[in-house]
Amino acid sequence: MVAKGLEGVVALTSEISSIVDGVLTYRGYDIDDLADHATFEEVSYLLWNGRLPSKSELEQLKQELEAYAALPEQLLEQYKSWPLDGHPMNFLRTAVSALSLYDAETEDNSHYANYRKSVRLTAQLPVIVAAFARLRAGNEPVAPKPGLSFAANFLYMLNGEVPSDVAAKAFDKALVLHADHELNASTFAARVTAATLTDIYSDVTSAIGALKGPLHGGANEQVMEMLKEIDSLDRVETYLQAKFDNKEKIMGFGHRVYKDGDPRAKHLREMSRQLGEQMGETKWYEMSIKLDELVVSQKGILPNVDFYSASVYNYLGIQSDIFTPIFAISRITGWTAHALEQYSNNRLIRPRADYTGLVNQKYVPIEQR
Repeated sequence: MVAKGLEGVVALTSEISSIVDGVLTYRGYDIDDLADHATFEEVSYLLWNGRLPSKSELEQLKQELEAYAALPEQLLEQYKSWPLDGHPMNFLRTAVSALSLYDAETEDNSHYANYRKSVRLTAQLPVIVAAFARLRAGNEPVAPKPGLSFAANFLYMLNGEVPSDVAAKAFDKALVLHADHELNASTFAARVTAATLTDIYSDVTSAIGALKGPLHGGANEQVMEMLKEIDSLDRVETYLQAKFDNKEKIMGFGHRVYKDGDPRAKHLREMSRQLGEQMGETKWYEMSIKLDELVVSQKGILPNVDFYSASVYNYLGIQSDIFTPIFAISRITGWTAHALEQYSNNRLIRPRADYTGLVNQKYVPIEQR
């Protein structure tokens, strides 16, 4: 029996995250509990270490994230000569791969070296993404600001100004919600790569390649493009009906694992409301709510994490093609946690394929073909 897309197949055991009866947990903590109370830095520590940090451990991690954030100067200069008109995920994938050339520990696969590289990668990804966004706009990159939280620092580097508390808190919560998600496509790609015992930069590069796809991380970008295409609340119903009539997919709805709704969506919906009200522009939130209600009532399909994250990121002044790189900024913690777990008890991941091609073929000399 072939399980198309490996649906329902249990490929490995893991202590990092779980989805049971529609409940997402990180290391046994319900995502609702973490989203309401934990910071992204705490969740990062939890994913890597299996427990929440003490006050001193959290402070040490924050100091390490600050210390590791600076990019190699040669690499930062190279960015200015790279093409900036392609998709940001192409830039990010290449930049992460290039980081391996500047890390003296790249080939050291010991646990502690890989842990340090996990922290470095987490610190450097937001710097890369913000630098790309600013260079593309003709601006110089902004260096991280000491003393800001991880979430606030990214928004600062992106927009050149310290964000409001509401904006920083909303983005921090979004990072928490996206940090890990069991064996999604990009995490599985990272583990398959790690299982060959290559370096952790290769693992993350593989994961970024998988995340770029519109059926994975690229979905929230397409949600925002859909909202922009509709553009006004009074056009939602006619737009949606045309999509239904043409049997076209509505991005941001449905999930292979969550049949009764994505537990992360409600948190992002509330963030979208708060940000829209703070900025005096509730159009994107109101359009999202109407789309949600119509799709649920007419098709019975519930929104997933991508749907409301689109309007949240848009309210934060983030361009839609940067949405997927932001996903990577959060998910890097999950990817590296899974890589660490894979290295600790490794077995090469090598499934079989059910061959359905031609059989009993005989070679024919080229003159007779």
